[in-house]
Amino acid sequence: MKAHNATPLLIFPCNGNGLEALDCLGEGWYFKGFVDDTAAKQASGAYGFRVMPRGRLADLADAQVLAVPGGPTSYRSRRQVIEGLQVPHERFARVIHPTACISSLAKLGHNVLIMAGVVVTSNAVIGSHVCVLPNTVVHHDAVIGDWSLVGSNVTVSGGVAIGRNCYIGSGSSIMHGIRIGDAALVGIGSNVIRDVAAEACVAGNPAHILSA
Repeated sequence: MKAHNATPLLIFPCNGNGLEALDCLGEGWYFKGFVDDTAAKQASGAYGFRVMPRGRLADLADAQVLAVPGGPTSYRSRRQVIEGLQVPHERFARVIHPTACISSLAKLGHNVLIMAGVVVTSNAVIGSHVCVLPNTVVHHDAVIGDWSLVGSNVTVSGGVAIGRNCYIGSGSSIMHGIRIGDAALVGIGSNVIRDVAAEACVAGNPAHILSA
C-alpha cells in the first residue's frame, strides 16, 4: 500500500543488492519496480514486482532512482554503468534502513544505500554511489570514496580513507589511519594493517597482495 506523500522509487538493477534494498525502505518510499536490461527478468518479474527496461526511467520521471550494480567481479565498472543511466544527480535516492545509526555529524552523498545495523559515526564521509551492507561500522573521520561497495560486518576504523571504486569484502577490518587506493579490492575476512595501493587486490590476516 502506498503511504501518504511517499516518494516513488525505482531500483536498478534487479540483482542481490537491489533485492536487499527493498528491506531498507521505510514508509517514506513507494517502490514502483526494478529497472533491468535483462529481457528474461522483464518478462517474468521478480518476487511479485515489475521489472522494466531502462527506457522507463524517462517515462517515470517523478520517481527517484537507486542504482546498486556491481559485485566483487564487476565493481570497477560501476561508475560506467551508473553514468550510462543518464540520471541527473538530484534524482538519485538516498536509502537508509530504519535501524541504521547515522551521526548528525556524518556526511552522505547521493545514490547511497545503507543497510540494517550500519553505524556511521562522527565526521565520517560516505561518498556518492556507495552501498554499505548490514552491520558495518564506519568510525570517526573515515572516508569512503564514490562508487565503492562495502560488505557486511566490516569495521572501518577512525581516519581510514577508502578510495573511489573500491570493493571491501564482508567481515574485513581496516586499521586506524589506513589508506586504500582507488579501484582496490579487499577480500572477505581480511585484516588490513598496511596501506593498499590503487588497483591492488589484497586478502588474508594480515592482508597481503594477491594481484595488481
